[in-house]
Amino acid sequence: MIRKLTPREVRVVQLGAMVLVAIPAFTLGPGWLKDWAKVRESVAKAESQLKDLEIDDAKQAGLFAIVPVCEVPQPEETQKFLFRDKLYEQLKKAGINPEPLQFLATRKVGSLPYKVLKIQCSGKCKFDQLLELLAGLRENPYLIGVEELSIECDSKQPPDKRQEVEIKLIVSTFIK
Repeated sequence: MIRKLTPREVRVVQLGAMVLVAIPAFTLGPGWLKDWAKVRESVAKAESQLKDLEIDDAKQAGLFAIVPVCEVPQPEETQKFLFRDKLYEQLKKAGINPEPLQFLATRKVGSLPYKVLKIQCSGKCKFDQLLELLAGLRENPYLIGVEELSIECDSKQPPDKRQEVEIKLIVSTFIK
C-alpha cells in the first residue's frame, strides 16, 4: 500500500537528499578546485609562451622548406596509381629509364590504421642520375620511405663506363 508522507517525513527526506549532495561536495570539491586552478594556470602559461614565440616570415618559410610534404593516404586503388605516377615522373625527371614498376604485397604495420604498399623499380642509369633521384624523392608527397636500395656496378667494364650502375629500388607508401 502506498501512503502519503507527512510534512515532517517530507522534510526529513529533503534534508537527507541535501546531506547526500553536500558530503561529496565538501569532501571532493576543494580538491577539484585546486586541480582546476592548476589547469587554468598551466593554460595561461602555455598561451603566454606561445605569444612569446614570434617567428618572422623568413624563418617560417625556411622551416616549411625543409619539412617534407605528405598527403593523407587514400584507398588502395587510388593511392596505388597516385604513388606510381609520381614515382615514374621523378624517375623520368632524373633521366632514368626504368623497367616496368612492380607492386609488392601490402602488409599491415603494427597498430597503425594504414597498410604499407611497396613498389619495386629497377633499371640502369648513371651514378649522378641516381643521386639526383634520391635527392628528389623527398618531394614525393606519397612516399613514406626507401625500403631497399641496391646498386651494382660491373667492375669488368672500362673506367669510363663504370659510371653506369644497375639499381634496384623499393619504396613504400601508406594506404587505407
